[in-house]
Amino acid sequence: MCTWYESHPLYEENMIKSVTKLNEYDAFINSFLEDSKFSDPHLTQRLEAGEKPEDMLTKKDHHCFVTENSDGINGLFILLIIPEEKYLEMLIGITREESAVEDLLSFIEKSYPGYEADFVFNPRNHLIKDGLIKRSADFDKEQLKMLYTHKMPECKIPCIEPLSEEYTEQYLKMHTKDVYWTGEKVMEATDRFKTFVAVEDGVVTGYIDVTHCFAENEPFDLLVKEEYRRKGYGRQLLAKALLENEPKDMMLLVDFDNGLAINLYESMGFIKKEKGNLLTAYWKVPDR
Repeated sequence: MCTWYESHPLYEENMIKSVTKLNEYDAFINSFLEDSKFSDPHLTQRLEAGEKPEDMLTKKDHHCFVTENSDGINGLFILLIIPEEKYLEMLIGITREESAVEDLLSFIEKSYPGYEADFVFNPRNHLIKDGLIKRSADFDKEQLKMLYTHKMPECKIPCIEPLSEEYTEQYLKMHTKDVYWTGEKVMEATDRFKTFVAVEDGVVTGYIDVTHCFAENEPFDLLVKEEYRRKGYGRQLLAKALLENEPKDMMLLVDFDNGLAINLYESMGFIKKEKGNLLTAYWKVPDR
């Protein structure tokens, strides 16, 4: 089943449609896996973890859109769309043609005015980047992907415990605010997240929010209060998350130029992932 939409006026030969099955696009998807310039890190990650393309559409609020021209398919995009929050995120985007990117972005402009839209993609994919630059999107620093080797050195974690009602108020007060996954949303998404807190004399000194529902999980937020830093709390929080996650895999993202953090993660058993770097952009879709 599919639904066709009008194409961008600059590319009248193109069409964009919503699809619910990916079987017929296997060859197109596989053609990107070894493409250093246009591969999608999330797509590669999921396939390496044993998922099938079809599995990517079974999760709630996941939607796939395909762009086509007279020669056939030229773009495939999987979006997370949450209408009640006016939020969407491009989870996967593969194309080698500017027209496909323009079709996607103009479709979003027409269909989702006023939405907050996040895009996570291969930093080498200049087509997606240029399309978002033209729309005045904001960009984070390029991030390096690191993978856990399951070889963590011995690490004592006496001060770390699961988040409980006793520490909820302190956790919410110190939680990072300018993110989609706020403390309140993390606490509501128990099917997706676990949270651990570091406690000293009844004071929450730090926390880590980490996913637990995937074959390869990741920390979404790790924070230690400034006055308690350099006391090992960050290392202990990460160690607890890694131990609780076994035997599943773990990955994380870190700014590519943050040498101190990279050294910490390497000391905890993480290695750098080749071709795993990500770039995140934030775009406020204009209201009509």
